[in-house]
Order: sequence, then structure tokens, then C-alpha cells
Amino acid sequence: MTAQLAFSVIEHDTLSSTNDEACRLADEGAAAGTVVWAHRQQAGRGRRGRRWQSPEGNLFFSVILRPAAPPALAAQLSLVTAVAMAETLSGLLPDDARVEQKWPNDVLIDGKKIAGILLESSGAAADRVDWVVLGCGVNIAVAPGDTTLPATSLAEAGAGLLDRKAVLMALLDSLRRWCAEWETAGIAPVRTAWLARARGLGEEITVRLPHHEFKGQFLDMDDSGALILRLADGSEKAVTAGDVFL
Repeated sequence: MTAQLAFSVIEHDTLSSTNDEACRLADEGAAAGTVVWAHRQQAGRGRRGRRWQSPEGNLFFSVILRPAAPPALAAQLSLVTAVAMAETLSGLLPDDARVEQKWPNDVLIDGKKIAGILLESSGAAADRVDWVVLGCGVNIAVAPGDTTLPATSLAEAGAGLLDRKAVLMALLDSLRRWCAEWETAGIAPVRTAWLARARGLGEEITVRLPHHEFKGQFLDMDDSGALILRLADGSEKAVTAGDVFL
């Protein structure tokens, strides 16, 4: 699927949402590697339908993939994308900038959010998805305000003035390599790379669900992408969904 993946970028001045447009194209049969890039989004969105602030100067794009994988495995592409993104952004920043992963799909710089990922998929068969859309937002020039987690931008973190298309192409190159690694070696190398940058590993974290929240020590992430927490009573709990607070 990915080792020889060729990306084809469709550039727009303004879209409602790059994910909405990519999902539409995927339903119409667009090839794997199709990338929808918009300079502005009018209704960008993140996890759980939250609004993704999209000030001009930042990077918003969505990638169509067609992995030969069931939904549970295809969901790992969110972790693959996060690892690729962290690797790329780290290479653009000063050596003392700390790039971290925050479960399930955020990339941080020195504890502040720099990027997020929204994965959407479709499939009629239980054993294989038809397509996956990886929606990505990266704060290049501007750190949006009024966010749940403090935010930063590449410019604020010391990367200087960057060309958005150059950042996009660097991200796609890293994504291609990590997708190929995932396809040939499975989740193990992705998990190792993700944990190497994990924010809060070994510390107490709070997991918030729609109707309750709980605390536990962040011990690990398993091969399915679930967090493993040790609760106050000494038991361990796998967390597959929720918002994490450090």
C-alpha cells in the first residue's frame, strides 16, 4: 500500500474542512496518496466534533489511504501519523525544543499543543476498510487562543519563518516512510517511537470520559494503542477512549 505511495496534492485557497473534502473524494474513488490541502478552513474540526481553529498561516491537510487492514488495525494509522509528525517537526526546531506525544493524537512542544490528528474511515466489510482519511493540523505561524490545552506554533518555538508547502512535503515524506515501516513490521516500531516521546509516562494522569473521570499512573501503551494505567487500588486498566489531562 505505502512503500511506493505517490502523493498527489490538491491545493485549495479555502475549504469548509479538508477532511470533509477528502472523505468525499475517497467515496468517489480517489486514489491512495491523494492529499487535500487548504490555506484556510471555515469549519475545521478535531476529535469529538470539536472546532479546530484555522488561522491563516498554519497548515491544514488530509491524506487518503487505502490500507488492506480491518478497522482495528487501520486505526493505528493515527499513531503512525503522530510519530511521523513529531519526527518532522523535531527536525525543524532548535535542539533544545522538546517534542512530545500526548495520547491519543496530539503533538506537543514543551508541553504546548503544536499539532493534532483526526482519523476517519469507511468500510462495508468487517475485515477491511475501504479508505482512511488522516486529517492533520499544524500550527506553523500562529498559536490559536481559547484552546483546552495551551498551544504554540513553530514560529513561536524557534523554527523561524517556514514555507507551508515545504513543511507539508517534509511531513508527507516522513509519513510515507513510517507507513511503510508499519506495513512491513507492524505496530512494534511505531509504538517504540511513540513511547520515546510520550508525555506523562510514569506520572499520574487524569482520563476524562463523557460521564466520569478517573486517575492512574501512565505505565505503557499496548500494541492496540490503548493506554495502560495503574489505578489507586493497584489494578491495571486499559484505556481505549477519552481525553487525557496531565
